Amino acid sequence: MKPILKSLIVLFLLAFALQSCEDEDDVAAPAQLQVNDFVWKGLNEVYLWQGDVSNLADDRFSSQEELNSFLAGYSDPEELFEDLLNKPVSKYPSNAVDRFSWIVSDYTVLEQELNGITKNSGVDFRLTRVAEGSNDVVGYVRYIIPNSNASTKEIKRGDLFTSVNGTKLTVSNYQSLLVNSDSYTLDLATYNGSAFVLNGKSVALTKTTLEENPILVSKVIEPETGGHKIGYVMYNGFYAEYDAKLNEAFGVLQKQGVTDLVLDLRYNGGGSVHSSTCLASMITGQFEGKIFSKRQYNFKQMAGMSADDLELLNERFVKNVDGTAVNSLNLSTVYIITTGSTASASELVINGLKPYINVVQIGETTTGKNVGSFTVYDSPTLTKNNVNPNHKYAMQPLVFKISNASDFGDYTQGLVPTYVQGERLDTYGILGDPSEPLLSLAISKITGGTAKKIKENEGLDLPYVSDSKKLNGLRNEMYLESAPKEFLRTLK
Repeated sequence: MKPILKSLIVLFLLAFALQSCEDEDDVAAPAQLQVNDFVWKGLNEVYLWQGDVSNLADDRFSSQEELNSFLAGYSDPEELFEDLLNKPVSKYPSNAVDRFSWIVSDYTVLEQELNGITKNSGVDFRLTRVAEGSNDVVGYVRYIIPNSNASTKEIKRGDLFTSVNGTKLTVSNYQSLLVNSDSYTLDLATYNGSAFVLNGKSVALTKTTLEENPILVSKVIEPETGGHKIGYVMYNGFYAEYDAKLNEAFGVLQKQGVTDLVLDLRYNGGGSVHSSTCLASMITGQFEGKIFSKRQYNFKQMAGMSADDLELLNERFVKNVDGTAVNSLNLSTVYIITTGSTASASELVINGLKPYINVVQIGETTTGKNVGSFTVYDSPTLTKNNVNPNHKYAMQPLVFKISNASDFGDYTQGLVPTYVQGERLDTYGILGDPSEPLLSLAISKITGGTAKKIKENEGLDLPYVSDSKKLNGLRNEMYLESAPKEFLRTLK
């Protein structure tokens, strides 16, 4: 080859390489767009419905400059994030596809919330309209969190409140009254059969940084007939830090020789996938190593996975919890109490157990969340390693769909109870007491006895507005503790 031709070829290749480097290097978006750039690139990589959102398509932008121009059209990352979701509930309330993805400006707060740590007065409550079509709101206490400010006050499960700091609660002001202040006074009310009226009592409450132990009740109930020893566990959140304590609680039940289990998940909005697998292993024990659940990511991620990676998508029943042997009850039937607040990792326990044992569900239809997430940070691997120090934004987008060992996972309308019975405001009862209506029904199905009589449609069934868990950031969640190994291998 002639020297001059060789030189031209070298120059051409060098120019091409430099241009390629320019194309790659201009991934560094301008400083004012770096959070928006993180949002787009993170969702483009991991979002479950990436292929269904035209603005997230791999070929949507031909260069970083074109992407920058698009990103500059959004004044804040939250607006961009919302616009990139697949039919978010905020814009499609009646036919939303994505009901659960969210973004935060401070990942420290997010990390605390995922572990059940919130700024909280200790009153777990539900808010409803006082009547169909009304804008007035009534709150009622579901339970009091132990060791909280509320636990030292005269307030209990079943108490009602219709105003805060002397201001009547409405659908337009409840957030400002209950969320935006670290202290407030609940003005208590009574239902007189036709209306909610203030009763002259009030309770002053102060929020503290509170870590809720999700094991609210764990006890053994021995009915008078049938020779049963019924374990009752009310579990209110799947927080990984409490896996060992839950295993200890099951160890106590195991030593006491329980013959049956009632698992109360009525207010459990979910949490860690691994924690739900641990709980399922405690209930059973005879299925160690078998598939409990299966994950599926977006098409782009699945296409890049090896056979070994695909095996890692299977969550299997475990034999150890935090290095300690699982205290398993080896049951072939479990009774699970649910309401409309039962979601995500709670639903995973129900669905994951169904191919193996008899799951008797009692109460109300669940939320219907069969999709999950992990926290996405602004870093080369989307984990917290080498995270961008210039901001603290993080995302919790839906990144996987989950099914059981029988490949069933289509329950977006919720899991329907075996025995339907609504939890009603004026038939509440005491949690863990055998006469509490939902627990009474579960016990009757175990023993063949008679449940506490609740007439059909008895009690108030009011339109849902919100609840304290949602207001405190404890969303309906099913998450992996971090981006999993099989996913990281596919990142470019």
